[in-house]
Amino acid sequence: MNKSKNAAFAYSFLLPSALLTLVLGIYPIAWAFRYMFYNYKGYGTARFIGLDNFSRILRDTEFWNSVVNTFVYAGGKLLLSIPLSLLLAAILNRKIRGRQLLRAVFFMPTVISTAVMAVVFFTIFNSYNGILNQFLIKFNISSSGIDWLGPKHAMLTVILVAVWGAVGNYMLLFLAGLQNIPEDVYESSSLDGANKIQQFRFITLPMLGPVLQMVIMLAIINALKGYESIMVLTEGGPAGKTEVMFLYLYKLFFPVGGSAASTQVQEFGYGSAVAFVSAVIVGMISLIYFYASRRMNRID
Repeated sequence: MNKSKNAAFAYSFLLPSALLTLVLGIYPIAWAFRYMFYNYKGYGTARFIGLDNFSRILRDTEFWNSVVNTFVYAGGKLLLSIPLSLLLAAILNRKIRGRQLLRAVFFMPTVISTAVMAVVFFTIFNSYNGILNQFLIKFNISSSGIDWLGPKHAMLTVILVAVWGAVGNYMLLFLAGLQNIPEDVYESSSLDGANKIQQFRFITLPMLGPVLQMVIMLAIINALKGYESIMVLTEGGPAGKTEVMFLYLYKLFFPVGGSAASTQVQEFGYGSAVAFVSAVIVGMISLIYFYASRRMNRID
């Protein structure tokens, strides 16, 4: 009897979370699986069209351009955020004055709303009256400023904004891993004549391996499905230069922007098919990395 009561008590705590998962997770996925075979605009009657949505995806150059942009965006974000966060973690793991304050400062962007962060950066990188261009003109670094959100620099700008928002989170994870490495190992290596670079190469990186693999996996997934800051900064423009995969998907369900949004029609059926293909692409990349990391562990 007591066991039954304990089980019921435990399930009562699990029930709210299970209901939220069912309503906000499983049901939308099931809904998308159904309507990706339909021509459905979000109103009226849904018309069954079989695999027509998927054949349309194969011909949709805008979608495949967004896939390419996603890989460029994700690659740039990973190449900058992972080394930078590891470097910051290594520095702030040392006994330096004010390290607790510095840790809080670098972690701060993680808890700030992505939309708020993007609005702040829009005022900085605005091509006409942005803070950064005013600084460049004032100190004669540039005569007319730089079009940071234009075709030439827009992708670099959104990558830098994404790196600023991600570094603090990954830094914290690296810090947790570094603090689990015994100091005795470093002391022994110092007695054997190892310098700081050799300690980092032959002690820190190998012992940080599991954390590094986890951070890279999280970074890959977050980079591939990130779009919020891009939506605020450029709305995927100019001319689709920064339109990533999940921003393209978002626009099929919720058109954004001014004049462009007024001519864009909601396409729930086609959007569901695009969502499925996008999820498959992210899943395949994650599985490839997971398989590669396991093979590396076996080689080690």
